[in-house]
Amino acid sequence: MDTFKSLGLSEDVLKVLEAKGFESPTPIQKKTIPAILNGEKDIVGQAHTGTGKTAAFGLPIMEKLKENANAVQVLVLTPTRELAIQVAEEIQSLKGKKKLSVVPVYGGQAISLQLRSLKKGVDIVVGTPGRIIDHINRRTLKLGEISFLVLDEADEMLNMGFLDDVKEIMEKTPSSKRTLLFSATMPPPILQIAKKYMHDYELIKVTTQQLTVSNTDQIYFEVAEADKFEALSRIIDIEEDFYGLVFCRTKRDADNVSRHLAERGYDVDALHGDISQAQREQILNKFKRKAINVLVATDVAARGIDVQDLTHVINYALPNDPQAYVHRIGRTGRAGKQGIAITFITPAEYRRLQYIKQTAKTDIRKAELPKVKDVIQTKKRRIKNSVSEIIKTELQPAYLELANELLADSSPEQALAALLQHSFAGELDAKTYADIDRSGVDRKGKTRLFVAQGKIDGLSSNKLIDILKEKCKIKSTQIQDVQILDKFSFVTLAFYDAEKVLAFFNTRKSGAGLFITKAKTDEKGRERGSQGNRDRSGRSDRPGRSDRPGRSDRPGRSDRSRGPKDKKSYAGDHKKRSRG
Repeated sequence: MDTFKSLGLSEDVLKVLEAKGFESPTPIQKKTIPAILNGEKDIVGQAHTGTGKTAAFGLPIMEKLKENANAVQVLVLTPTRELAIQVAEEIQSLKGKKKLSVVPVYGGQAISLQLRSLKKGVDIVVGTPGRIIDHINRRTLKLGEISFLVLDEADEMLNMGFLDDVKEIMEKTPSSKRTLLFSATMPPPILQIAKKYMHDYELIKVTTQQLTVSNTDQIYFEVAEADKFEALSRIIDIEEDFYGLVFCRTKRDADNVSRHLAERGYDVDALHGDISQAQREQILNKFKRKAINVLVATDVAARGIDVQDLTHVINYALPNDPQAYVHRIGRTGRAGKQGIAITFITPAEYRRLQYIKQTAKTDIRKAELPKVKDVIQTKKRRIKNSVSEIIKTELQPAYLELANELLADSSPEQALAALLQHSFAGELDAKTYADIDRSGVDRKGKTRLFVAQGKIDGLSSNKLIDILKEKCKIKSTQIQDVQILDKFSFVTLAFYDAEKVLAFFNTRKSGAGLFITKAKTDEKGRERGSQGNRDRSGRSDRPGRSDRPGRSDRPGRSDRSRGPKDKKSYAGDHKKRSRG
């Protein structure tokens, strides 16, 4: 089942997927979509973030829903408001022409806006547990007719102490519904939910194959989505002899990037699913002959490309899973040569990058983008070398005669400068490069962290420091103001050290038994965790249901995205490679 059509989806849905540029299903989609479409069982799916889970359950659910139902048909529970918004937007984009309404419901958003949306009538509600319970208690959300309940990232909801809320919500739903539970890991409490609250269920697990990484220097740059093209241009220009593949997520992106590169004067072409076989062979032939030195492609279109001496593979879009990442970068670093794999990530993608690093057991180091002055210096050196090579060739008498005539009317410097300016127009103009916005990417300062364990859990200052040193490679001198209380603790770290800790403890089971998040200060100036100071049962000490877990100030995809700062610059590395 290598196509969406083979999974049994309708023509209308296939057109939606084609418009979005989706070319082939991910492993979790291959297994889950037919199971939901053709079966009646509940589903327990084990798959990590970034593997296409939303489409895996969203597409078949959309096929089964009725229009004009006048009742909520689907409830999707997510651990954070960021994920609730993301899932709602993705489902909205998948519904196509089908008349279905999708509403995200979460803490932090004005409840009056949600009340208006729910009153109008909604088919699919995506929300955080606390705010969903709030609406249930207000009688503004009725779940008596839902046909699907989806628990997304169930282990995250467990980690954040939402399990009791999830159980409470499940008890208020009809037994006739189908429940779809997705989780990256399957700890005992999650399996207990499946056994107690779900019917006969089918377990779908996407196994992670052992991955190997080629002889490749792996680098990532953290850039805003709007700055990716500028970053790509700088990387191509700073290389003495760039010859590489640029991977995009969709056909539309591949066309856009290729077109903009061509407009800037690069020798480039695009390869994707809409390219005919004849065109494909023609483009690949040009690429192999180096008539073009940049090929922009989607994953599916790049299958079968066998070029031995690529200098670069660039992930313009971060791939969904580690297998795709390893498969992409395996095209460089062949025949004993070291290649370079560069990945652009937005701040919100740092968590998925960490998962790829851990699963592929590889080091992807952070570097700084080349500065415009470094790019210009590289171009100057390239022009100088080119002219020096031309001078070594045998010059025809007619051109020597013309040169003498020109020098009679101008100085040698002026004549040469005029010729260079004409031949390399715009090459040395720094204004051709746009500024890259670093605000929101580079951040300094200290971060106070909340640890959901304390003295009664056997945690001490020394033990916490040892854990941070061992698991996150943080020097003890960087760990400040450790405060161990009975049920929870606090610690202060430099921003990037804190992001390293948050990424580690929120993307794997560390074995240390810690749940760590950013500390917050309440209205009385007291420190607490981002979900409140919880007791051992996971319940918050905050009064009132309306302000409970749905607020989710926990660091989500955007807050937890910055990795530890690596001050090595790509430009500096490039100079070393050039000299070496």
